[in-house]
Amino acid sequence: MLIGGSLAALPLIHELVPHGQVHSGIAQALEPQHGGGGAHSTAAHAGSGHNGTVGRVDPAVNGFDPAEIVRDFDWGTTRRTATGTVREWEILAEDKEIEVAPGVKYAAWTYNGRVPGPTLRAREGERLRVRFVNASRHPHTMHFHGIHTASQDGIPGIGAGNIEPGRSTTYEFGAEPFGLHLYHCHSTPLADHIAKGLYGAFIIDPKQGRPEADELVMVMNGFDTNFDRTNEIYAVNTVAFDYMNEPIRVKRDELVRIYLVNILEYDLLNSFHIHANFFNRFPTGTSLEPTELTDTIIQGQGQRDILELRFPYTGKYMFHAHVSEFAELGWMGFFEVYE
Repeated sequence: MLIGGSLAALPLIHELVPHGQVHSGIAQALEPQHGGGGAHSTAAHAGSGHNGTVGRVDPAVNGFDPAEIVRDFDWGTTRRTATGTVREWEILAEDKEIEVAPGVKYAAWTYNGRVPGPTLRAREGERLRVRFVNASRHPHTMHFHGIHTASQDGIPGIGAGNIEPGRSTTYEFGAEPFGLHLYHCHSTPLADHIAKGLYGAFIIDPKQGRPEADELVMVMNGFDTNFDRTNEIYAVNTVAFDYMNEPIRVKRDELVRIYLVNILEYDLLNSFHIHANFFNRFPTGTSLEPTELTDTIIQGQGQRDILELRFPYTGKYMFHAHVSEFAELGWMGFFEVYE
């Protein structure tokens, strides 16, 4: 992990500096110099030029852009067989330094060079094949949430087990059940392999489909930048405050569907709150009927929900974790609603 820019002088030795002071120091370094600024500050709520960070993370540096990840669905390639449709992907694990906030570099482990990994998408009933190639310096796997045989579970000691550096394997299973799932590395120590970036969303559409909508993927994550097994940076789709700097644009009155996944390691819970609106909640997306209408939900690690809403008015509307610490350290953004 490399630290540069305004964060270079921060005392990041956890044993010498209390955790709260570490978070406070990073929050101050990430704040603009005009003062104020948490998730619930007047400037943040009013949208009066509050950007959350000093400077921006250049997507060209990381090789991926949260503004694109939010609407990027990887359908793989398909071919017809006598028994139905086979959908295939190739996923490469590799070590890669990324920038998670301006001046904050992180030695990540990635799927296809990005964090989160590609959002894999399929249709209920298809046959799925994922060729996994390990170009990293460490053993890794791919474990998919869903229903499949033990040999395809992507855990050490079962089936192909750990995939050593330079080796590959193919996972194959049926697309079931429909809903919003995830995949991640299951090598040990498990927390480290997840926290380093080896995870992604995995969507199986129901056979009958869902109503047409502007669809968004939001993977809630965080980064332990000083290796004390607590997070110093929080985000949705990896880059702190990115959607403050570049709000997600949506049309007024158009149905918006959010695929929300919590893969945050080292914290028990995460949350999502939207301002001035309510959404229908579909837990795990495995039912086509919502369970509640609300503006805030709480998720444990690995939990996910599909959220649907419409914005009746134009303007900028904040969304963020409803834990002030998470929001102030990166997990906040805006929707910009236009005609």
